Amino acid sequence: MNQCIRSSACSLILVTLLLASPGCGGVPSGTPMSPSHLERARIFLAAGDYRRAVEACRQEVQDHPSARSYLYLTYVYQALDAYVDALAKADQWVTMEHLYLNLTSGGPEELLDPPNVLARMAKEMIQAATRQQSDVTAELATRLDPSVVAVVWPQQTAWRKVKPDGWWFGVPQDWPW
Repeated sequence: MNQCIRSSACSLILVTLLLASPGCGGVPSGTPMSPSHLERARIFLAAGDYRRAVEACRQEVQDHPSARSYLYLTYVYQALDAYVDALAKADQWVTMEHLYLNLTSGGPEELLDPPNVLARMAKEMIQAATRQQSDVTAELATRLDPSVVAVVWPQQTAWRKVKPDGWWFGVPQDWPW
């Protein structure tokens, strides 16, 4: 009986210790915060997942409307446009089709209409839509705060000059993403 009580007590202590340990069902200590919309957008850009990058920046605009958030969304649209242009110049039409499929699989409706399209048609559709949306979001940003536009625009222009063959997979280091 005494051994049974000791065994039960040891089991109770062991279970208590395990539950108190991080990651073992107890209250996690130091739980990492989920990434912000812009941090997620940076990762999506690096992966070439422009649908999710646009969605993350749109959510940033929704949750934190500002000239900067509109400019960041504008930047992602322009990055998508530049990537499409780079794929076309490199004659990478299979990759263009993959990009099109990524965009049509549940993303920004204003970018695309029909799900099956030739790659060269996809290029034209994507570029026309991204340029149009880029103009709209840039105008909204300028309307909100022209002084922010005057700061952010030169940063992205300098970034493009530093990384002419791949700026569309990242953001300027000065940006708090």
